[in-house]
Amino acid sequence: MNQMELLQPYVISVILNSNRREDTLSCIESLLNSTYSNHKVIVLDNRSTDGSRDAIRIAFPSVQIIDLLSNMGYAGNNNVGIKAAIAQKADWIFILNEDTILHPECIKELVKFGESDEKIGIVGPLVYHHDEPDCIQSAGGKLDQYWDSWHIAQNQSDIGQIVLPHTVDFISGCAIMVRNAIIKQIGLIDERFFLYKEEAEWCLRARKSGWRVTNIPSAKIWHKGVQREYRPKPYVTYYKTRNWFLLLSTHHAPLSVYLGAWLQSIRTIISWTIRPKWRGKRAHRNAMVLGMKDFLLHRWGQMPS
Repeated sequence: MNQMELLQPYVISVILNSNRREDTLSCIESLLNSTYSNHKVIVLDNRSTDGSRDAIRIAFPSVQIIDLLSNMGYAGNNNVGIKAAIAQKADWIFILNEDTILHPECIKELVKFGESDEKIGIVGPLVYHHDEPDCIQSAGGKLDQYWDSWHIAQNQSDIGQIVLPHTVDFISGCAIMVRNAIIKQIGLIDERFFLYKEEAEWCLRARKSGWRVTNIPSAKIWHKGVQREYRPKPYVTYYKTRNWFLLLSTHHAPLSVYLGAWLQSIRTIISWTIRPKWRGKRAHRNAMVLGMKDFLLHRWGQMPS
Protein backbone atom coordinates (compact mmCIF):
# COMPACT_ATOMS: atom_id res chain seq x y z
CA MET A 1 0.00 0.00 0.00
CA ASN A 2 1.49 3.32 -1.07
CA GLN A 3 1.43 6.62 0.82
CA MET A 4 -1.48 7.98 -1.22
CA GLU A 5 -3.64 4.98 -0.33
CA LEU A 6 -2.81 5.38 3.35
CA LEU A 7 -4.20 8.90 3.23
CA GLN A 8 -7.49 7.72 1.68
CA PRO A 9 -10.35 6.30 3.73
CA TYR A 10 -10.55 2.53 3.30
CA VAL A 11 -13.62 1.44 1.30
CA ILE A 12 -14.92 -2.13 1.08
CA SER A 13 -17.60 -2.87 -1.50
CA VAL A 14 -20.00 -5.70 -0.66
CA ILE A 15 -21.78 -7.45 -3.55
CA LEU A 16 -24.52 -10.01 -2.98
CA ASN A 17 -24.55 -12.64 -5.75
CA SER A 18 -27.39 -15.12 -6.28
CA ASN A 19 -26.79 -17.09 -9.49
CA ARG A 20 -25.97 -13.92 -11.42
CA ARG A 21 -22.48 -14.86 -12.58
CA GLU A 22 -22.18 -12.58 -15.61
CA ASP A 23 -23.75 -9.60 -13.86
CA THR A 24 -21.48 -10.07 -10.85
CA LEU A 25 -18.36 -10.37 -13.00
CA SER A 26 -19.29 -7.16 -14.83
CA CYS A 27 -19.95 -5.35 -11.55
CA ILE A 28 -16.59 -6.43 -10.11
CA GLU A 29 -14.80 -5.37 -13.29
CA SER A 30 -16.33 -1.89 -13.05
CA LEU A 31 -15.29 -1.69 -9.38
CA LEU A 32 -11.72 -2.70 -10.15
CA ASN A 33 -11.59 -0.07 -12.89
CA SER A 34 -12.30 2.56 -10.24
CA THR A 35 -9.97 5.53 -9.94
CA TYR A 36 -10.19 5.09 -6.15
CA SER A 37 -7.32 2.88 -5.02
CA ASN A 38 -7.78 2.17 -1.28
CA HIS A 39 -10.58 -0.25 -1.97
CA LYS A 40 -11.43 -3.93 -1.64
CA VAL A 41 -14.29 -6.10 -2.94
CA ILE A 42 -16.18 -8.76 -1.00
CA VAL A 43 -18.68 -11.02 -2.78
CA LEU A 44 -21.36 -12.75 -0.74
CA ASP A 45 -22.37 -15.87 -2.62
CA ASN A 46 -25.91 -16.98 -1.89
CA ARG A 47 -25.52 -20.72 -2.64
CA SER A 48 -25.10 -20.11 -6.38
CA THR A 49 -25.13 -23.12 -8.73
CA ASP A 50 -24.11 -21.33 -11.94
CA GLY A 51 -20.34 -21.50 -11.44
CA SER A 52 -20.15 -17.99 -10.01
CA ARG A 53 -17.58 -18.79 -7.33
CA ASP A 54 -15.08 -20.44 -9.67
CA ALA A 55 -15.53 -17.75 -12.32
CA ILE A 56 -14.87 -14.98 -9.78
CA ARG A 57 -11.82 -16.75 -8.34
CA ILE A 58 -10.30 -17.21 -11.80
CA ALA A 59 -11.08 -13.73 -13.14
CA PHE A 60 -10.50 -11.73 -9.96
CA PRO A 61 -8.29 -13.61 -7.47
CA SER A 62 -8.01 -10.55 -5.21
CA VAL A 63 -11.76 -10.59 -4.49
CA GLN A 64 -12.82 -12.16 -1.19
CA ILE A 65 -15.74 -14.59 -1.44
CA ILE A 66 -17.91 -15.36 1.57
CA ASP A 67 -20.30 -18.30 1.26
CA LEU A 68 -23.72 -17.73 2.77
CA LEU A 69 -25.18 -20.74 4.56
CA SER A 70 -28.81 -19.70 4.15
CA ASN A 71 -30.86 -17.06 2.36
CA MET A 72 -31.58 -14.25 4.80
CA GLY A 73 -32.73 -11.75 2.18
CA TYR A 74 -31.17 -8.43 1.27
CA ALA A 75 -30.99 -7.42 4.92
CA GLY A 76 -29.55 -10.51 6.56
CA ASN A 77 -27.25 -11.47 3.68
CA ASN A 78 -25.71 -8.02 3.41
CA ASN A 79 -25.25 -7.85 7.18
CA VAL A 80 -22.78 -10.74 6.82
CA GLY A 81 -20.71 -8.63 4.45
CA ILE A 82 -21.04 -5.51 6.56
CA LYS A 83 -19.74 -7.36 9.62
CA ALA A 84 -16.79 -8.66 7.60
CA ALA A 85 -16.01 -5.17 6.30
CA ILE A 86 -16.11 -3.72 9.82
CA ALA A 87 -13.83 -6.50 11.08
CA GLN A 88 -11.41 -5.53 8.31
CA LYS A 89 -11.53 -1.91 9.50
CA ALA A 90 -13.30 -0.35 6.53
CA ASP A 91 -14.03 3.36 6.96
CA TRP A 92 -16.89 3.18 4.45
CA ILE A 93 -18.92 0.14 3.36
CA PHE A 94 -20.41 0.28 -0.14
CA ILE A 95 -23.34 -2.14 -0.51
CA LEU A 96 -24.08 -2.98 -4.14
CA ASN A 97 -26.51 -5.11 -6.11
CA GLU A 98 -24.69 -7.48 -8.42
CA ASP A 99 -26.49 -6.02 -11.45
CA THR A 100 -24.89 -2.58 -11.20
CA ILE A 101 -22.12 -0.97 -13.26
CA LEU A 102 -20.11 1.91 -11.77
CA HIS A 103 -18.54 4.91 -13.44
CA PRO A 104 -14.77 4.88 -12.68
CA GLU A 105 -15.11 8.07 -10.60
CA CYS A 106 -18.12 6.88 -8.59
CA ILE A 107 -16.36 5.77 -5.40
CA LYS A 108 -14.01 8.74 -5.43
CA GLU A 109 -16.91 11.19 -5.69
CA LEU A 110 -18.89 9.48 -2.93
CA VAL A 111 -15.94 9.41 -0.52
CA LYS A 112 -14.89 12.98 -1.33
CA PHE A 113 -18.29 14.38 -0.42
CA GLY A 114 -18.82 12.00 2.49
CA GLU A 115 -15.55 13.06 4.05
CA SER A 116 -16.34 16.77 3.62
CA ASP A 117 -18.61 16.76 6.70
CA GLU A 118 -18.29 14.41 9.67
CA LYS A 119 -22.09 14.38 10.06
CA ILE A 120 -22.62 12.91 6.59
CA GLY A 121 -23.18 9.25 7.34
CA ILE A 122 -24.80 7.75 4.24
CA VAL A 123 -24.18 8.66 0.61
CA GLY A 124 -25.43 7.30 -2.68
CA PRO A 125 -24.88 7.86 -6.40
CA LEU A 126 -27.19 9.04 -9.14
CA VAL A 127 -28.67 5.78 -10.42
CA TYR A 128 -29.55 5.34 -14.11
CA HIS A 129 -31.43 2.61 -15.93
CA HIS A 130 -28.88 0.31 -17.55
CA ASP A 131 -31.00 -0.17 -20.66
CA GLU A 132 -31.54 3.61 -20.97
CA PRO A 133 -28.18 5.04 -19.87
CA ASP A 134 -29.39 8.66 -19.74
CA CYS A 135 -32.65 7.91 -17.91
CA ILE A 136 -32.59 8.42 -14.15
CA GLN A 137 -33.76 5.60 -11.91
CA SER A 138 -33.12 7.29 -8.57
CA ALA A 139 -31.61 10.53 -7.35
CA GLY A 140 -32.23 9.46 -3.78
CA GLY A 141 -35.53 8.70 -2.12
CA LYS A 142 -38.24 10.50 -0.19
CA LEU A 143 -41.04 9.39 2.12
CA ASP A 144 -44.48 10.81 1.31
CA GLN A 145 -47.12 12.00 3.76
CA TYR A 146 -47.86 8.41 4.73
CA TRP A 147 -44.16 7.49 4.84
CA ASP A 148 -44.40 5.44 1.66
CA SER A 149 -41.20 5.58 -0.40
CA TRP A 150 -40.61 7.07 -3.84
CA HIS A 151 -37.54 7.99 -5.90
CA ILE A 152 -36.59 11.52 -6.93
CA ALA A 153 -36.52 12.13 -10.73
CA GLN A 154 -37.46 8.51 -11.44
CA ASN A 155 -37.79 7.79 -15.19
CA GLN A 156 -36.77 11.32 -16.14
CA SER A 157 -34.22 11.87 -18.91
CA ASP A 158 -31.10 13.47 -17.49
CA ILE A 159 -31.03 17.03 -18.83
CA GLY A 160 -28.93 18.39 -15.98
CA GLN A 161 -31.83 18.87 -13.56
CA ILE A 162 -29.97 17.03 -10.76
CA VAL A 163 -26.51 18.53 -10.38
CA LEU A 164 -25.77 19.38 -6.75
CA PRO A 165 -25.54 17.04 -3.75
CA HIS A 166 -28.86 17.08 -1.90
CA THR A 167 -30.23 15.72 1.34
CA VAL A 168 -32.68 12.85 0.93
CA ASP A 169 -34.74 10.59 3.19
CA PHE A 170 -33.04 7.43 1.95
CA ILE A 171 -30.64 6.03 -0.64
CA SER A 172 -31.58 3.28 -3.10
CA GLY A 173 -30.46 -0.07 -1.75
CA CYS A 174 -28.87 -1.01 -5.09
CA ALA A 175 -25.91 1.24 -4.20
CA ILE A 176 -25.61 2.67 -0.70
CA MET A 177 -22.37 3.72 1.00
CA VAL A 178 -22.37 3.87 4.80
CA ARG A 179 -19.83 5.26 7.25
CA ASN A 180 -18.46 2.71 9.71
CA ALA A 181 -19.28 4.98 12.66
CA ILE A 182 -23.00 4.91 11.83
CA ILE A 183 -23.18 1.14 12.09
CA LYS A 184 -21.41 1.23 15.43
CA GLN A 185 -24.01 3.72 16.66
CA ILE A 186 -27.33 2.53 15.20
CA GLY A 187 -26.64 -1.10 14.28
CA LEU A 188 -27.01 -3.21 11.15
CA ILE A 189 -29.86 -3.49 8.66
CA ASP A 190 -33.05 -4.69 10.35
CA GLU A 191 -33.33 -8.35 9.30
CA ARG A 192 -37.07 -8.49 9.97
CA PHE A 193 -37.60 -6.68 6.66
CA PHE A 194 -35.87 -9.39 4.57
CA LEU A 195 -36.51 -7.51 1.30
CA TYR A 196 -37.71 -3.98 0.46
CA LYS A 197 -37.88 -0.81 2.54
CA GLU A 198 -35.02 -1.96 4.77
CA GLU A 199 -32.76 0.75 3.33
CA ALA A 200 -35.43 3.39 4.02
CA GLU A 201 -35.70 2.21 7.64
CA TRP A 202 -31.89 2.16 8.04
CA CYS A 203 -31.58 5.69 6.67
CA LEU A 204 -34.45 6.91 8.84
CA ARG A 205 -32.72 5.41 11.88
CA ALA A 206 -29.52 7.22 10.91
CA ARG A 207 -31.27 10.55 10.39
CA LYS A 208 -33.01 10.31 13.75
CA SER A 209 -29.55 9.85 15.30
CA GLY A 210 -28.31 13.09 13.74
CA TRP A 211 -26.62 11.79 10.58
CA ARG A 212 -27.09 13.31 7.12
CA VAL A 213 -28.14 11.16 4.17
CA THR A 214 -27.05 12.62 0.83
CA ASN A 215 -27.32 11.83 -2.87
CA ILE A 216 -24.22 12.75 -4.90
CA PRO A 217 -25.09 13.30 -8.61
CA SER A 218 -21.43 13.45 -9.67
CA ALA A 219 -21.18 9.77 -8.63
CA LYS A 220 -22.91 7.67 -11.30
CA ILE A 221 -24.06 4.08 -11.53
CA TRP A 222 -26.23 2.04 -13.91
CA HIS A 223 -28.68 -0.54 -12.54
CA LYS A 224 -30.07 -3.40 -14.65
CA GLY A 225 -32.70 -4.71 -12.25
CA VAL A 226 -35.46 -2.12 -12.65
CA GLN A 227 -36.54 -0.83 -16.08
CA ARG A 228 -38.83 2.08 -16.86
CA GLU A 229 -41.73 -0.31 -17.52
CA TYR A 230 -40.94 -2.45 -14.48
CA ARG A 231 -43.87 -4.63 -13.41
CA PRO A 232 -43.16 -6.14 -9.97
CA LYS A 233 -44.37 -9.61 -9.06
CA PRO A 234 -46.88 -10.22 -6.23
CA TYR A 235 -44.14 -11.12 -3.74
CA VAL A 236 -42.86 -7.54 -4.08
CA THR A 237 -46.32 -6.27 -3.15
CA TYR A 238 -46.26 -8.53 -0.09
CA TYR A 239 -42.92 -7.24 1.20
CA LYS A 240 -43.65 -3.61 0.41
CA THR A 241 -46.99 -3.81 2.23
CA ARG A 242 -45.83 -5.67 5.33
CA ASN A 243 -42.62 -3.68 5.61
CA TRP A 244 -44.36 -0.33 5.12
CA PHE A 245 -46.34 -0.98 8.29
CA LEU A 246 -43.27 -2.37 10.01
CA LEU A 247 -41.45 0.88 9.22
CA LEU A 248 -44.33 2.93 10.64
CA SER A 249 -44.53 0.78 13.75
CA THR A 250 -40.76 0.70 14.37
CA HIS A 251 -40.48 4.49 14.22
CA HIS A 252 -43.75 5.28 16.01
CA ALA A 253 -45.33 7.20 13.14
CA PRO A 254 -48.05 9.69 14.11
CA LEU A 255 -51.55 8.21 14.29
CA SER A 256 -52.64 10.26 11.25
CA VAL A 257 -49.84 8.70 9.16
CA TYR A 258 -50.59 5.20 10.42
CA LEU A 259 -54.33 5.48 9.74
CA GLY A 260 -53.70 7.06 6.34
CA ALA A 261 -51.50 4.16 5.31
CA TRP A 262 -54.13 1.62 6.38
CA LEU A 263 -56.94 3.47 4.61
CA GLN A 264 -54.89 3.78 1.45
CA SER A 265 -54.12 0.05 1.49
CA ILE A 266 -57.73 -0.95 2.17
CA ARG A 267 -58.91 1.32 -0.65
CA THR A 268 -56.44 -0.38 -3.02
CA ILE A 269 -57.61 -3.84 -1.96
CA ILE A 270 -61.25 -2.90 -2.58
CA SER A 271 -60.42 -1.42 -5.98
CA TRP A 272 -58.45 -4.50 -7.03
CA THR A 273 -61.38 -6.66 -5.90
CA ILE A 274 -64.46 -4.99 -7.39
CA ARG A 275 -63.25 -3.04 -10.44
CA PRO A 276 -63.20 -5.19 -13.61
CA LYS A 277 -60.15 -3.42 -15.07
CA TRP A 278 -58.06 -4.60 -12.10
CA ARG A 279 -58.81 -8.32 -12.48
CA GLY A 280 -55.15 -8.82 -13.30
CA LYS A 281 -54.26 -7.47 -9.86
CA ARG A 282 -55.95 -10.25 -7.89
CA ALA A 283 -52.64 -11.96 -7.06
CA HIS A 284 -51.27 -8.61 -5.88
CA ARG A 285 -54.43 -8.06 -3.83
CA ASN A 286 -53.93 -11.41 -2.12
CA ALA A 287 -50.28 -10.59 -1.48
CA MET A 288 -51.22 -7.24 0.03
CA VAL A 289 -53.79 -8.87 2.33
CA LEU A 290 -51.21 -11.44 3.42
CA GLY A 291 -48.67 -8.70 4.06
CA MET A 292 -51.10 -6.80 6.28
CA LYS A 293 -52.05 -10.01 8.10
CA ASP A 294 -48.42 -10.99 8.69
CA PHE A 295 -47.64 -7.52 10.01
CA LEU A 296 -50.44 -7.86 12.55
CA LEU A 297 -49.19 -11.33 13.50
CA HIS A 298 -45.57 -10.13 13.70
CA ARG A 299 -44.42 -12.60 11.07
CA TRP A 300 -41.13 -11.27 9.72
CA GLY A 301 -38.41 -12.52 7.43
CA GLN A 302 -39.12 -14.45 4.25
CA MET A 303 -42.61 -14.50 2.75
CA PRO A 304 -44.37 -17.82 3.41
CA SER A 305 -44.62 -20.00 0.32
